[in-house]
Amino acid sequence: MPSHAKKIIVIGSGFGGLAAAIRLAAQGHDVELFEQRDQLGGRAYVYRQDGFTFDGGPTVITAPFMLDELFSLAGKKTSDYITLKPLSPFYRIFNHEGRAFDYNDNAEFTLGQIEKWNPADKEGYTKFIASTKAIFQKGFVELSDKPFLHFSDMMKVVPDLLRLQSHKSVYRYVSQFIDNDFLRQVFSFHPLLVGGNPFSTTSIYALIHYLEREWGVHYAMGGTGTIVAGLAKLFGELGGKVRLNAKIEELLITDRRVTGVRLASGEVFMAEIVVSNADVASTYRSLVPERHRRTWTNRKIDSLTYSMSLFVLYFGTKRRYTGTGLAHHNIILGNRYKELLTDIFDRKILADDFSLYLHMPTLTDPSLAPEGHEAFYVLSPVPHLGADIDWSVTGPQYRNRIVRFLEKNYLPGLEANIVTERYIDPTHFRDTLSSHMGAAFSVAPILTQSAWFRPHNRSEEFDNLYLVGAGTHPGAGLPGVLSSAAIVGNLIG
Repeated sequence: MPSHAKKIIVIGSGFGGLAAAIRLAAQGHDVELFEQRDQLGGRAYVYRQDGFTFDGGPTVITAPFMLDELFSLAGKKTSDYITLKPLSPFYRIFNHEGRAFDYNDNAEFTLGQIEKWNPADKEGYTKFIASTKAIFQKGFVELSDKPFLHFSDMMKVVPDLLRLQSHKSVYRYVSQFIDNDFLRQVFSFHPLLVGGNPFSTTSIYALIHYLEREWGVHYAMGGTGTIVAGLAKLFGELGGKVRLNAKIEELLITDRRVTGVRLASGEVFMAEIVVSNADVASTYRSLVPERHRRTWTNRKIDSLTYSMSLFVLYFGTKRRYTGTGLAHHNIILGNRYKELLTDIFDRKILADDFSLYLHMPTLTDPSLAPEGHEAFYVLSPVPHLGADIDWSVTGPQYRNRIVRFLEKNYLPGLEANIVTERYIDPTHFRDTLSSHMGAAFSVAPILTQSAWFRPHNRSEEFDNLYLVGAGTHPGAGLPGVLSSAAIVGNLIG
C-alpha cells in the first residue's frame, strides 16, 4: 500500500458512495463503507418478493462510459460484471388521450415521429439538438467534474453560462425551437428524472438530450441492482470493506476536523477522512451537532429549495401485458403540464390528476418475474413533506387512484391480476433513506443552487469531510452522482 494511504470511511452505498469508495480504494487508500440498511444501493435498493425482483430506484441508465471508467481504474471490463442492453425507444411518451410518441437516438426516426404531430417543428428540433452539443460540452464535459470550491471558480464560467442561456428554464429553452405544446412537453420533461421542475430548472439540463442521443439509454440485465452488485464486487476485489446495518449516529469532531464516526450501536470507528453519500442536508443536520457548523446552520439548510418527492407502486401481475402498446420506459402525461407541476413544486398539493412514469422491465428481461408474469413499477411525482399530506391515510387512496387509471387506460383487468405489490411514499425517503423533507432528489437543480451555489464536494465546515451524491455538485441522476465521486477522488488524491 502506498505511503500516502489514508484510512477513509464512506457513509452510504448509493451510486455516489460506491463510486467514491472504488476510486479511493483504487488509489491505494484503506476504505471502509458503512450502510445503514441490510443491503447496498441506497436509492437503488432491490426488493425481492413472491418471485419478483423490483428495482427500488434509478432505472434509466445513461452515460455507460462513466461505469466503464470505474472498472478500468482496476484494470477490469464492465462487461465482465454487468450486461447493459441498449433500449429503443428510449421512452414511449403518451399524451392525455393515450396517443404515443417514441423517442430514440435515431434522428430520422425522431423526425418521423415529430412529423405526425407538427411537421413545422422538425427544423426547430434539428436546431435544438445541435444547440445541446455546446451545452453538453460546457455543462458536462468541462464543468461536471470540477469541484467549484471557490466563488472565483463560478465567476470564470459565468460568461459561458450566459452565452448558453442557462438563466432560462429547460421548458423556456425548448420552446424557442418547438411550437407544438405536446412536443414541448416531450422534450422538456427530463429535469423530472433528476428532481427538477422543467419550468424552473436551468436549461443546462437540456444536455441530458445530448447525453442520451450520443450514448443511448440502457437497461442492466437482471435490473439496476446488478450494477450495485458489480460495483460491490469490484470494491471487494480492491480490498474495500463493507459494513451493513451500520447506521451512523454522529460524526466525531475535534479541532475543526472529523476524526471518525459513532454508530447507533455505540461503536466508534476512527478515520483520517470521511466521505458522506448520505443526504447532504441530513449529513449536516443529523450527524454534525449545530455548535460545530458555521456555514450549514439549520436555518440555512431549511432555507434551501428541495426537490419533489415520489410515490412509487411496485406490482407484479399473473398475466403478461405484452402487445398492449407499452414500451420498457413509458411516460404518461396528464391533461395539465405546467399547472400540475405548479401544484407539486410550488403549491405543494396533491392534485386530482397526475403524470406517471410506468416501468415495464419484463418486456426486456422476463427473469424479473415468475414465468407468465409481469413486473412493473409506476412512479408519480408528488410534493415533498413540506406539504400538508398525511401519507398513512393518503397512500392507500393514491395507490387505488393510480391502479384504476392504469386499468382503465393501459392495463386491462389490472386489479384482479395483481399478485404482489408494495409502495413507497415521501415518508420512506425521510425515514428509510434519511432524506431531508422526504425529497427524492435532495437539493433542487435550480440555477441559484447549481455549481458553486450547491453544497460543495469538500465541506466548507471541515477540510477532511467530503460529500458525494444527488445533493452535491453537479447534481442528481446517475451521471451526476458518478461525477461527484470523480471530483472527490481527485480532491483526495
